[in-house]
Amino acid sequence: MDVIKTAKLTKYYGKARGIIDLDLTVEQGEFFGFIGPNGAGKSTTIRTLLGLIAPTSGSAMIFGKDVTKQCKTILQNIGYLPSEALFYQGMKVKDVLKLSADLRKKDCTAESKLLCERLQLDVSRKIDELSFGNRKKVAIVCALQHRPDLLVLDEPTGGLDPLMQKEFFDILRERNKEGATILLSSHILSEIQRNCTRAAIIRDGRIVACNSVDLLSKTSARRITVQGVVNLEQLNGVRDKKESEDSVSFLYNGDMNSLLRTLSAGRVNDLTVTEPDLEEVFLHYYEKDGETV
Repeated sequence: MDVIKTAKLTKYYGKARGIIDLDLTVEQGEFFGFIGPNGAGKSTTIRTLLGLIAPTSGSAMIFGKDVTKQCKTILQNIGYLPSEALFYQGMKVKDVLKLSADLRKKDCTAESKLLCERLQLDVSRKIDELSFGNRKKVAIVCALQHRPDLLVLDEPTGGLDPLMQKEFFDILRERNKEGATILLSSHILSEIQRNCTRAAIIRDGRIVACNSVDLLSKTSARRITVQGVVNLEQLNGVRDKKESEDSVSFLYNGDMNSLLRTLSAGRVNDLTVTEPDLEEVFLHYYEKDGETV
């Protein structure tokens, strides 16, 4: 069963591009990644799916229902975590959580308590007193406490420290194993690689790739930065080279043994190997000789 299905979904803000001809399918029980840099169209897609904004053209279905005609029914079984959550000032955390549950006409007391304990969230404090990270925890509990069948998470880890990020993703994986479908929107590639089974990459409002995370990851390059002096002229797989007086940085998708031999022939004072940022991943995947492929 397709939990999410769009067909030529398009949204313009006047003449400004939002999303264009989006064809996206998320199956029941998937942990699905939605990747793209800021401004690519991730949030526009999510807000259109949730009926928060109307599409310019095309269609979107959730649970087999049209998002423009049956939005209220659809939202009853969705947990939505926006990238920035706002709450009523002056309220205590426990009152915000109860209000969220009451609006859904559900008793979420037991689940809310468990989530707050796991996320180390003090429910006696006022919203005004909370850091950005703790406000994000409140939003997480609001999204999860009614145990929805679909979780839609828009840049969910902003403000969370590494330990809380780990606990958050532990909770998500548990929910996924229990049958919940998860749409995780992020510009952090490692979050998608560690947690999702399939992903779509969006750029400039269009989906440029959709496949299993394993397949997408197999072709990804690495950003190599060398402090020292090395000769890369005979090394295949080098692109986007940036040089300074005593260092060189480049994208590399060639043979690692060849890279090591080349580096050992030079003078290496320091070496770092990191994931490229998403724009570099896009260039690596979808451009060849300056043309999109």
